[in-house]
Amino acid sequence: MKIEVFFSPSQVDELFLREKNVIVIDVLRASTTITTAINNGAREIIPVSSIESAVKVSGNLFGDVVLRGGERNGKIIEGFNLGNSPFEYTEEMVKGKSIIFCTTNGSSAMVKARYAKNMAVGGFANVSKVVEFIKEVHEDFYILCAGKQALFCVEDAVCAGMIIKKLTDDPSLSLQFNDSANAAQVLYKAAAKNLLKMVKTCDHGVYLTEIGFADDLKICVDVDSIPILPQLIGNVLKLKKKDETKPSITIMIDTSAEQQGA
Repeated sequence: MKIEVFFSPSQVDELFLREKNVIVIDVLRASTTITTAINNGAREIIPVSSIESAVKVSGNLFGDVVLRGGERNGKIIEGFNLGNSPFEYTEEMVKGKSIIFCTTNGSSAMVKARYAKNMAVGGFANVSKVVEFIKEVHEDFYILCAGKQALFCVEDAVCAGMIIKKLTDDPSLSLQFNDSANAAQVLYKAAAKNLLKMVKTCDHGVYLTEIGFADDLKICVDVDSIPILPQLIGNVLKLKKKDETKPSITIMIDTSAEQQGA
């Protein structure tokens, strides 16, 4: 089983990821926000790559059961119901709702992987579930780090490294890694003792702290605090049931509009 890591979505295109097995990581903050929303009863998450796409999709759905969530440059998008802080996605707010989700980095990476054979969203909050999923599928996997506006982000790479370390801890697995995967594991070993310090000092963590989201950093590195796995089923992210073959809402994700990073 080969595990390859890409540090930015700019390194691959959607055709390359077609029929592949993909884990998308956006530690700060989309992975944790999506996982939180689904854990708190959201019906499904519909990732889109642009504000225009979010508006278009929401216009085709029923108003009182649909929310628009997301951010640009860390802040809530004007006219949206929610931003990208996990703390906003409470059970009271999201239970039973479909959420159209548009972020600067994470949702675009998810859209890029929309033709994958299997795609799941991972972060520190559900890292063991990600590892279980990789073992269950037991095929080659590609770990796609969302990065920041197509650039490398250390927090996503460290999370990828944690996944790899947990896989290597299982002696029953025969594993091969690309150079980026090996590098991710080195970065994880360097940061493992203090993940919170790592995100507080990384570029995006510093920025989020400056704009008032310091508390988000703590929940985003709370390992295995939300032990569920959001998976892409059809064109929406939700908890997959064994007997479920398609989502309740089928949406064609529009990627023709702006692409502002992963």
